[in-house]
Amino acid sequence: MKKGEKTKDFIIRQAAVLFNQKGYFGSSISDLTRVTGMQKGGIYNHFENKDQLALEAFEHAATVLRASFVDAMANKKTAFEKLSAVISVYQDAYDNPPLAGGCPVLNTAIESDDTHPALKEKAQIAMGSFLELIRSLLRLGIEQGEFKEEIEVEEFSIYITSVIEGGVMLSRLYEDNSHIRSNINRLLSEIDKYRTRN
Repeated sequence: MKKGEKTKDFIIRQAAVLFNQKGYFGSSISDLTRVTGMQKGGIYNHFENKDQLALEAFEHAATVLRASFVDAMANKKTAFEKLSAVISVYQDAYDNPPLAGGCPVLNTAIESDDTHPALKEKAQIAMGSFLELIRSLLRLGIEQGEFKEEIEVEEFSIYITSVIEGGVMLSRLYEDNSHIRSNINRLLSEIDKYRTRN
């Protein structure tokens, strides 16, 4: 990687954490210069504007999140084990999330809802990828005979995602992992009811 590319990558990584913690609109240029140690001109030498930086920073945040799911599934054999591992990625949502500041998809979805269509679209794509991961693991479990065929894959994947994101939001709000851990335990119990016990 060339020096310019390394610098741009560094800015993106720092901005991803900053935007995830303070929000796109809550982050000023002085915040960006503080976290990067660079002047405004040095930052915008690599980006047309704050919007471009925000979009690339979100892409980085989404990549970090995807990597945490892939890592969680490594060495897991069954669909149930993989699904449980993915769900458990956020068990330390307050103390130790995959990216400082909580779930970047949740944070961006809330902030960009009516204010930043391009960021909202990125959040929709990232959430769609997560939903597809959950759907694919449920389908895999059904195909392999681990899960009962009665599972409504689409509805259940939306439910799982909503319970996780709600738990993350409550844990971040109350600065306590008990909410997400309670939701994860409940989800795993509900998923367990759909196992075939072969």
